[in-house]
Amino acid sequence: MKKVFAILLVLAMVLTAFAGCKGKTPSGDDGDNTTPLVVGYSPFNAKFSPFFSETAYDQDVWAMTGLSLLTSDRTGAVIEKGIEGTTVPYNGTDYTYYGPADLTISQEGEKVIYDFKLRDDLTFSDGEKITVDDVIFSMYVLSDPTYDGSSTFFALPIEGMEEYRSGMDSRMNLILAAGEDAYAENEFYTEEQYNAFWEAFNKAGLDLVAGIKAYLVNAGYNAEEDSVATWAANWGYAVADDATEEDLWKEIVATYGYDISDDGINCEVGASDSISALILGYLGDAAADYQAGVQTGESAANISGIQKIDDYNMRVVLTKIDATAIYQFTLNISPLHYYGDKAAFDYDNNQFGFTKGDLSTVRAKTTEPLGAGPYKFIKYENGVVYFEANESYYKGAPKTKYVNFLEGQDTDKLNGVTTGTIDITDPSFSTDTVKAIKEANGLAADADEISGDKITVNTVDNLGYGYIGISAKSVNVGGDIASEASKNLRKAFATIFSVYRDVSIDSYYGERASVINYPISNTSWAAPQPTDPDYKLAFSTAVDGSAIYTSDMDTDAKYAAALEAALGYFEAAGYTVEDGKLTAAPEGAKLSYEFWIPADGSGDHPSFMIVTLASDALAKIGMELVVKDLANSSDLWDGISADEVPMWAAAWGASVDPDMYQIYFSGSDTQEAGGSNYMYDIADDELNQLILDARGSFDQAYRKTLYKQCLDLIVDWAVEVPTYQRQNAIIFSTERVNISTITPDITTFYGWMSEIENTELN
Repeated sequence: MKKVFAILLVLAMVLTAFAGCKGKTPSGDDGDNTTPLVVGYSPFNAKFSPFFSETAYDQDVWAMTGLSLLTSDRTGAVIEKGIEGTTVPYNGTDYTYYGPADLTISQEGEKVIYDFKLRDDLTFSDGEKITVDDVIFSMYVLSDPTYDGSSTFFALPIEGMEEYRSGMDSRMNLILAAGEDAYAENEFYTEEQYNAFWEAFNKAGLDLVAGIKAYLVNAGYNAEEDSVATWAANWGYAVADDATEEDLWKEIVATYGYDISDDGINCEVGASDSISALILGYLGDAAADYQAGVQTGESAANISGIQKIDDYNMRVVLTKIDATAIYQFTLNISPLHYYGDKAAFDYDNNQFGFTKGDLSTVRAKTTEPLGAGPYKFIKYENGVVYFEANESYYKGAPKTKYVNFLEGQDTDKLNGVTTGTIDITDPSFSTDTVKAIKEANGLAADADEISGDKITVNTVDNLGYGYIGISAKSVNVGGDIASEASKNLRKAFATIFSVYRDVSIDSYYGERASVINYPISNTSWAAPQPTDPDYKLAFSTAVDGSAIYTSDMDTDAKYAAALEAALGYFEAAGYTVEDGKLTAAPEGAKLSYEFWIPADGSGDHPSFMIVTLASDALAKIGMELVVKDLANSSDLWDGISADEVPMWAAAWGASVDPDMYQIYFSGSDTQEAGGSNYMYDIADDELNQLILDARGSFDQAYRKTLYKQCLDLIVDWAVEVPTYQRQNAIIFSTERVNISTITPDITTFYGWMSEIENTELN
């Protein structure tokens, strides 16, 4: 949630003029239609680089100008044969997907071979021909020992990757590793460089702290005159009453050490830039010296698994199967001649377009992207990104010559469409937004339809889902988290929570969300479907294996049946039951548990009704459920980390591949636990093996079978109650956009920009 706060902070702090009446683009004097398509965006950070962008908004800018090596279809599946096209049915319609390359995957023993064949007729928007040199250059940038962008391409088990990245690190990382206690003489940096870095580090830290305060004040959590201790407490830090902002910064450093990654200090981002960007800003002209690589030991001259065959064919060799690897090969084909130096590319002599450890030429182009996409970047000025059609785009020149991305606040997006300054945008899809859209379209508030002659709405499932968590470490019997008694205890609560999902989610979201029954986003190809023969409603079975509900039950009967079933689970867990009430708990269990929910202290959360109704119901049978409504959501994550939270409500983000390692893998003798496993403390050897087996296969049907077994085991542990799948929305001006030309069958993985070359204005 701190990262969510960071995004909101960017929106709150970056003040830009919402100037953007539709007008002519800079080059609109050639007699063509100069009316641009205007897209409403949240503020940009101007890091429009396929290598170093940090926000989704900035990524969309370079995506307009870029071309991915591999593309994907509407379900998120990667298209392996793009040159001649691959036809895939979706929603009853056959769609053909094209891409710049073909991929062939084969195996040689334990090695996995990815052979790429590139089209030979592609050019970048400046007319330069595309070859595999551009692809190899792009891969080497992402693999460089000093690369510090968001891509994890370097983490793939590519043959020779570790040998290439070893023996070198950036001067900044070396100084961070040394710490700020005192300079020790070494060959990698001077005392002057050391001192200058730590001065910049602490100045950047104060910027971050000031940003945290600004967010809390702007969001109404604190007043400007509040002490540091007061507003720091709302960010999850306990400092002395007379603490200064410097003291809070020291506390943040004490929490994370000198880890400035997204898993470290960047979790606390309180400014519009990452902590590393703030540091480099203070270092000024010397920043490049700190980003540059320093040779610290032996290092391979190349990555042996990245192999050039000829100008249009190449191979990547992985040392083992990694089912998620294919998604890394959707990387952008970045022009060597623009981001690097063609004279510095000589594959046979281990030269790949830049000096290893020196990405300065790449970083220099961060604000001005160039590629082979449907549009050319013109400029970013006064809150507007200007694009012009790329006439040489391989799928055909775009129908609309000019596009503007207009930045502003979220509250301006819907108003911009209704007043005529914006053609396409993505407002927060709240109840108020829906009401306003219906009013604009002249529709009744209770109308089923929402689109009309003013605004057309397209909704897709969000890439993620809401859930209720139950900690196995905090909710168990006798300290044995895996025993049947402990599972029965958690199932008692889960049964009650699940029965109130329908009424609660409908009340909060209406038709903009649906109840789910497995802990996986509906957007995933691995998500069980109601038509599957073994599909079950979550926690709908009593302790004896019988069905809790029957088809003729009304709502009240279902509530009563759920409570009776919960009582049965409590009894099976070892609770004493007298006259239908719990009177004593077994060893290690309790008659009172807390439920933490980040509902702003006002009950504003999709699951708040669930837990309040569940609390009332459980009280009838002698179980107290204390609902703790948190004004500051960061308290929840701190509490979970400290094993203080028995139950809670939150949401997971998801990815295209449903790999469950991060959350549910509990570790083995040879592999560490997933980074988020601590939240549920689930530990199941069978589940661990299923996760590893699914990772080690390319067969999607086989993997789906394994993941279904995983989901059933997770439900059996009763550490997670799947709750809801919500929707996101894109809105179009019906009056100004030719709706018949926008991308058909938009999905979570195939957005309106996927076929932007066909979009026309009326």
